[in-house]
Amino acid sequence: MGALFAVVAGLLNAVQSGVNSTLGKQIGQFQAGLVSFGLAFVLFVVAGTMTGRLAWPGGERMAGVPWWAWFGGVLGAVFVLSQLFVAQSLGSAVFIGIVVTASVVMSLVLDHYGLVGFEVHRVNLGRVAGAVLMVAGVGLIARF
Repeated sequence: MGALFAVVAGLLNAVQSGVNSTLGKQIGQFQAGLVSFGLAFVLFVVAGTMTGRLAWPGGERMAGVPWWAWFGGVLGAVFVLSQLFVAQSLGSAVFIGIVVTASVVMSLVLDHYGLVGFEVHRVNLGRVAGAVLMVAGVGLIARF
């Protein structure tokens, strides 16, 4: 079920780039970002309320969170800003290709060193070859 959810998220990610870019052209990039995050906020409140999983954690749990774990929303905002400012000019295939390939390369580093909560999965020749092929694939997509 987790892999299927990831596939759906990947499919919607490509659509999201076009949706956010179009909205940004029509109403302004920053206004579109606020609309995007506002609607996401509403979705989280509704889904959390409907599932009964919206209870706010206690101070002890919040104090135990690593400092870097509080910045996920900022990272998401940077991604949405990239959609708003460059996705349409690059085209969907090139934009998503760059995003996914850059994500894979960073993921190899995160896995190799076990950073930001991931377990260690050492880099090996096969993983590096896969990343190199992805870079080559994006190059081909961008060229043709």
